[in-house]
Amino acid sequence: MNKNAIAAALTTLIFTALPALASAADANVNVQIVDALQKRYGAHPGHRANHAKGVVAEGSFTPAADAPMLTRSPIYAGAAVPVTVRFSDASGLPDVHDAAPDANPHGLAIKLHLPNGTDSDIVVNSLKFFPVATPEDFRDLHLAAAASTPGTPKPTPLETFLKAHPSVAKAVGTLGTPASFADEEYYGIDAFVFTNKDGKKQAFRYVIAPAKVVHLPKEEAAKKPANYLFDELPQRLAKGPVTFHIKAQLAAPGDQTRDPTQPWPADRKIVDLGTLTITKTLADSDAQQKKLLFIPGRLTDGIEPSDDPLIPARDGAYAVSFGRRSATP
Repeated sequence: MNKNAIAAALTTLIFTALPALASAADANVNVQIVDALQKRYGAHPGHRANHAKGVVAEGSFTPAADAPMLTRSPIYAGAAVPVTVRFSDASGLPDVHDAAPDANPHGLAIKLHLPNGTDSDIVVNSLKFFPVATPEDFRDLHLAAAASTPGTPKPTPLETFLKAHPSVAKAVGTLGTPASFADEEYYGIDAFVFTNKDGKKQAFRYVIAPAKVVHLPKEEAAKKPANYLFDELPQRLAKGPVTFHIKAQLAAPGDQTRDPTQPWPADRKIVDLGTLTITKTLADSDAQQKKLLFIPGRLTDGIEPSDDPLIPARDGAYAVSFGRRSATP
């Protein structure tokens, strides 16, 4: 079986195993998103189409005592569960400089290993809200960037796209350059819905909060080595665990959940769901991250997707990307 056939088989398996990820039309857009990313950044065999540069670590999650009031999910039932996490730079460039504009937003993916042998994922990044509202716009953003090379006549396709989508500049304006993966706050740009044991539903967005947020001034960031985030994390963990609090920003009645470019007001209640403790990076991180697939829609009972169209699109595009990189020895 050749590489393309293996990739196709893996992607088919993923789509079959996960309930109704996408319609045929949606699946086509998911492929187009990955194609657009690879057109912009190039195809790098064995690497993700986006967030290609990453590091895998391990630890545990301990839920807060009050979390079961919001959800009947087994994640928050009371016992600590082991986790596998991946920190990453944005873009499809496996050698991107950690402080480069293309490296933002930085990402954090969390795979919670439940006692029944199943996993559930949380996939967040450092954008406070998303640049575009639909999968088609995300595809077109990267196609416009790919077509806007030096010397392209003005206005470039990217300039035209940005003018028509002011949400992109607003979202990018929320970013900073972190001093450490451990000193960044990460946001779930998509809304999900909790259901508790009484059947009460509550829309929410994740916030993964560090002990402190530390962003570097532009001049200082420019002087950092290309891999400073990846070098610093194991050094920090050698001195002790890194902790985050997994929180949920709760929607108020009437707050929309479909458009991830529109954040909820800052006065919406934020509740603590528990503590994420990271203890070590993996010595074989490069090999392990190739095998790992994190998708926002891998959920448990007590958590369900909202009507945000980016959730199934992310699930589908990540699966397509996984199939392609898995076909590389």
